Amino acid sequence: MSDAIVIIPTYKERENIRAIIEAVFALPKQFHVLIVDDNSPDGTAEIVEDLQTRFNTKEPRLQLMKRPGKQGLGTAYIAGFKYAIARGYDYILEMDADFSHDPKDLVHLYDACYRNDIELSIGSRYATGVNVVNWPMGRVLLSYFASTYVRLITSMPISDTTAGFVCYKREVLETIPLDRVKFVGYAFQIEMKFLAWKYGFKLGEVPIIFTDRTRGESKMSAGIFKEAFFGVLQMTVQSWFKKYIPQSYKAVENIPEAA
Repeated sequence: MSDAIVIIPTYKERENIRAIIEAVFALPKQFHVLIVDDNSPDGTAEIVEDLQTRFNTKEPRLQLMKRPGKQGLGTAYIAGFKYAIARGYDYILEMDADFSHDPKDLVHLYDACYRNDIELSIGSRYATGVNVVNWPMGRVLLSYFASTYVRLITSMPISDTTAGFVCYKREVLETIPLDRVKFVGYAFQIEMKFLAWKYGFKLGEVPIIFTDRTRGESKMSAGIFKEAFFGVLQMTVQSWFKKYIPQSYKAVENIPEAA
């Protein structure tokens, strides 16, 4: 039984899903994988179900949570977090399905938490400069300055505040009140790091090279950036009037099921 699970949210990832799952299972470190699919109309979930017959002969290495519709990145991860906590995984990782995150870096994120005094390791595009491939310059600048903006507003001591490639120790997700996380788009990634930092957990960055997807559709939109820009201000101001006292939220409610 693996001590680590990789959560991969999907919506219309038929072109990538088989290859990304096979790449994770080919790693020297054994990870379990949870696919959280939001009713993809292209048959993504059906491909995962087919792969389950291949990979789950001895243990449930590949798990699938099917949701009734597109509900947002944040809610997909929250459902996955609750599922992983309930099943006792010690390390819970996030990654995209489109190979923008190199599956080989999962091992480095895991090792950062397992071997070092870090509770949240972050696959960072900006820890050692700008390590992004295939993005147009406008998007590189937007992403870089968005992370800089968040760092200045929140004072978080990390370079890549918007990264979606991370590893949590279980106690982080047991402490953060998951049902109170507000954001559902990419600002969700900022909020989770902010809360982990406010609750006193140690954040560390692992340098990675981010490669833009070559297949499938990007989910980025203007609304996502708007949520992040204004939401960070609101989140930071509200934090001035809160006390972040660590306590356990192990008894989470409405734990999702998966096949």
